[in-house]
Amino acid sequence: MKEGKLIIFSAPSGSGKTTIVRHLLGLPELNLEFSISATSRAPRGEEEDGKHYYFISLKDFKQHIKNDDFVEWEEVYRDNFYGTLKTEVERIWAMGKHVIFDIDVVGGLRIKKKFPEQTLAVFVKPPSVDELKIRLKKRKTESEDKINMRIAKASVELATAPQFDKIIKNYDLDVALAEAEELVADFIGIKKKEA
Repeated sequence: MKEGKLIIFSAPSGSGKTTIVRHLLGLPELNLEFSISATSRAPRGEEEDGKHYYFISLKDFKQHIKNDDFVEWEEVYRDNFYGTLKTEVERIWAMGKHVIFDIDVVGGLRIKKKFPEQTLAVFVKPPSVDELKIRLKKRKTESEDKINMRIAKASVELATAPQFDKIIKNYDLDVALAEAEELVADFIGIKKKEA
Protein backbone atom coordinates (compact mmCIF):
# COMPACT_ATOMS: atom_id res chain seq x y z
CA MET A 1 0.00 0.00 0.00
CA LYS A 2 1.41 3.37 -1.03
CA GLU A 3 1.29 5.86 1.79
CA GLY A 4 0.29 9.41 0.95
CA LYS A 5 0.63 12.64 2.85
CA LEU A 6 -1.39 13.77 5.85
CA ILE A 7 -2.66 17.35 5.83
CA ILE A 8 -4.11 18.67 9.05
CA PHE A 9 -6.21 21.78 9.55
CA SER A 10 -6.83 22.57 13.21
CA ALA A 11 -8.37 25.60 14.86
CA PRO A 12 -10.82 26.67 17.51
CA SER A 13 -14.44 26.08 16.53
CA GLY A 14 -15.63 28.90 14.27
CA SER A 15 -12.21 29.83 12.83
CA GLY A 16 -13.10 28.78 9.30
CA LYS A 17 -11.09 25.55 9.05
CA THR A 18 -14.06 23.57 7.69
CA THR A 19 -14.64 26.16 4.95
CA ILE A 20 -10.93 25.98 4.01
CA VAL A 21 -10.91 22.17 3.97
CA ARG A 22 -14.07 22.05 1.80
CA HIS A 23 -12.44 24.49 -0.64
CA LEU A 24 -9.28 22.34 -0.89
CA LEU A 25 -11.33 19.18 -1.43
CA GLY A 26 -12.90 20.90 -4.45
CA LEU A 27 -9.50 21.15 -6.18
CA PRO A 28 -8.97 17.83 -8.03
CA GLU A 29 -5.28 18.54 -8.75
CA LEU A 30 -4.52 18.28 -5.01
CA ASN A 31 -5.78 14.66 -4.94
CA LEU A 32 -7.22 14.97 -1.42
CA GLU A 33 -9.76 12.84 0.41
CA PHE A 34 -11.45 13.87 3.65
CA SER A 35 -10.74 11.83 6.77
CA ILE A 36 -14.06 11.12 8.46
CA SER A 37 -13.66 11.16 12.23
CA ALA A 38 -15.36 8.77 14.59
CA THR A 39 -17.34 10.20 17.50
CA SER A 40 -19.32 8.92 20.45
CA ARG A 41 -21.74 11.86 20.31
CA ALA A 42 -25.15 11.72 18.67
CA PRO A 43 -25.67 13.15 15.17
CA ARG A 44 -26.69 16.84 14.96
CA GLY A 45 -29.13 18.23 12.42
CA GLU A 46 -28.52 16.80 8.95
CA GLU A 47 -25.37 14.83 9.87
CA GLU A 48 -25.11 11.37 8.33
CA ASP A 49 -23.14 8.36 9.52
CA GLY A 50 -20.21 7.61 7.22
CA LYS A 51 -20.42 11.04 5.59
CA HIS A 52 -19.93 13.61 8.35
CA TYR A 53 -18.74 11.25 11.10
CA TYR A 54 -18.70 7.59 11.99
CA PHE A 55 -21.16 7.63 14.89
CA ILE A 56 -20.11 4.96 17.38
CA SER A 57 -21.65 4.19 20.77
CA LEU A 58 -19.61 5.21 23.83
CA LYS A 59 -19.13 1.52 24.70
CA ASP A 60 -17.87 0.66 21.19
CA PHE A 61 -15.64 3.73 21.08
CA LYS A 62 -13.95 2.65 24.33
CA GLN A 63 -13.52 -0.86 22.89
CA HIS A 64 -11.80 0.62 19.80
CA ILE A 65 -9.44 2.50 22.18
CA LYS A 66 -8.61 -0.77 23.98
CA ASN A 67 -7.99 -2.46 20.61
CA ASP A 68 -5.59 0.35 19.54
CA ASP A 69 -7.75 1.01 16.45
CA PHE A 70 -7.16 4.78 16.42
CA VAL A 71 -4.38 6.91 14.94
CA GLU A 72 -5.46 9.45 17.56
CA TRP A 73 -8.43 9.97 19.87
CA GLU A 74 -9.50 12.41 22.55
CA GLU A 75 -12.25 12.90 25.08
CA VAL A 76 -13.14 16.44 23.98
CA TYR A 77 -15.91 16.90 26.53
CA ARG A 78 -17.03 14.42 29.21
CA ASP A 79 -18.08 11.13 27.52
CA ASN A 80 -17.77 12.90 24.17
CA PHE A 81 -14.98 11.17 22.26
CA TYR A 82 -13.56 11.92 18.82
CA GLY A 83 -10.89 10.01 16.96
CA THR A 84 -9.38 8.94 13.66
CA LEU A 85 -9.60 5.23 12.91
CA LYS A 86 -6.50 3.64 11.36
CA THR A 87 -8.80 1.97 8.82
CA GLU A 88 -9.93 5.44 7.62
CA VAL A 89 -6.36 6.56 6.80
CA GLU A 90 -5.64 3.19 5.16
CA ARG A 91 -8.87 3.49 3.08
CA ILE A 92 -7.75 6.85 1.68
CA TRP A 93 -4.16 5.81 1.03
CA ALA A 94 -5.45 2.68 -0.77
CA MET A 95 -7.27 5.07 -3.16
CA GLY A 96 -3.89 6.68 -3.91
CA LYS A 97 -4.95 9.97 -2.31
CA HIS A 98 -3.62 12.27 0.40
CA VAL A 99 -5.58 12.51 3.66
CA ILE A 100 -6.94 15.89 4.75
CA PHE A 101 -8.16 16.37 8.31
CA ASP A 102 -10.48 18.95 9.85
CA ILE A 103 -9.56 18.13 13.43
CA ASP A 104 -9.13 19.68 16.87
CA VAL A 105 -5.66 20.84 17.92
CA VAL A 106 -4.88 17.93 20.27
CA GLY A 107 -5.70 15.34 17.61
CA GLY A 108 -3.82 17.28 14.96
CA LEU A 109 -0.66 17.47 17.05
CA ARG A 110 -0.90 13.75 17.91
CA ILE A 111 -0.99 12.82 14.21
CA LYS A 112 1.95 15.16 13.50
CA LYS A 113 3.94 13.49 16.29
CA LYS A 114 3.16 9.99 14.94
CA PHE A 115 3.90 10.80 11.28
CA PRO A 116 6.30 13.79 11.42
CA GLU A 117 7.71 13.45 7.89
CA GLN A 118 4.39 12.81 6.14
CA THR A 119 2.35 15.50 7.89
CA LEU A 120 1.67 19.16 7.24
CA ALA A 121 -0.04 20.64 10.30
CA VAL A 122 -1.78 23.98 9.70
CA PHE A 123 -3.36 26.10 12.42
CA VAL A 124 -6.15 28.45 11.35
CA LYS A 125 -6.17 31.54 13.51
CA PRO A 126 -9.37 33.60 13.87
CA PRO A 127 -9.27 37.41 13.90
CA SER A 128 -10.16 37.42 17.63
CA VAL A 129 -11.98 35.47 20.33
CA ASP A 130 -14.81 38.03 20.09
CA GLU A 131 -15.15 37.30 16.37
CA LEU A 132 -15.26 33.57 17.16
CA LYS A 133 -18.16 34.12 19.53
CA ILE A 134 -20.05 36.07 16.84
CA ARG A 135 -19.46 33.29 14.28
CA LEU A 136 -20.57 30.55 16.68
CA LYS A 137 -23.76 32.47 17.55
CA LYS A 138 -24.53 32.97 13.84
CA ARG A 139 -24.50 29.19 13.32
CA LYS A 140 -27.52 28.85 15.66
CA THR A 141 -26.62 25.19 16.31
CA GLU A 142 -25.69 25.34 19.98
CA SER A 143 -26.84 26.72 23.32
CA GLU A 144 -25.20 29.73 24.98
CA ASP A 145 -23.55 27.35 27.51
CA LYS A 146 -22.05 25.23 24.73
CA ILE A 147 -20.80 28.36 22.96
CA ASN A 148 -19.17 29.58 26.18
CA MET A 149 -17.50 26.15 26.60
CA ARG A 150 -16.13 26.43 23.06
CA ILE A 151 -14.85 29.97 23.69
CA ALA A 152 -13.08 28.87 26.90
CA LYS A 153 -11.51 25.98 24.95
CA ALA A 154 -10.50 28.36 22.14
CA SER A 155 -8.18 30.34 24.43
CA VAL A 156 -6.30 27.13 25.31
CA GLU A 157 -6.21 26.04 21.65
CA LEU A 158 -4.84 29.40 20.47
CA ALA A 159 -1.84 28.87 22.74
CA THR A 160 -0.90 25.72 20.76
CA ALA A 161 -0.58 27.56 17.43
CA PRO A 162 3.26 27.78 17.55
CA GLN A 163 3.46 23.94 17.67
CA PHE A 164 2.03 23.72 14.13
CA ASP A 165 4.09 23.83 10.92
CA LYS A 166 2.16 26.80 9.53
CA ILE A 167 -0.35 29.36 10.79
CA ILE A 168 -2.97 30.86 8.48
CA LYS A 169 -4.62 34.00 9.83
CA ASN A 170 -8.22 33.90 8.66
CA TYR A 171 -9.00 37.63 8.65
CA ASP A 172 -9.97 37.58 4.96
CA LEU A 173 -11.37 34.28 3.68
CA ASP A 174 -10.14 34.69 0.07
CA VAL A 175 -6.59 35.34 1.27
CA ALA A 176 -6.77 32.39 3.70
CA LEU A 177 -8.04 30.06 0.93
CA ALA A 178 -5.26 31.11 -1.46
CA GLU A 179 -2.64 30.65 1.28
CA ALA A 180 -4.01 27.19 2.16
CA GLU A 181 -3.96 26.15 -1.53
CA GLU A 182 -0.35 27.25 -1.91
CA LEU A 183 0.78 25.50 1.31
CA VAL A 184 -0.85 22.19 0.39
CA ALA A 185 0.27 22.25 -3.27
CA ASP A 186 3.83 22.98 -2.15
CA PHE A 187 3.77 20.22 0.50
CA ILE A 188 2.56 17.52 -1.89
CA GLY A 189 4.91 18.74 -4.63
CA ILE A 190 2.52 20.33 -7.12
CA LYS A 191 3.43 23.54 -8.87
CA LYS A 192 0.36 25.81 -8.96
CA LYS A 193 -0.53 27.28 -12.35
CA GLU A 194 -0.02 31.01 -12.62
CA ALA A 195 -3.35 32.83 -12.80
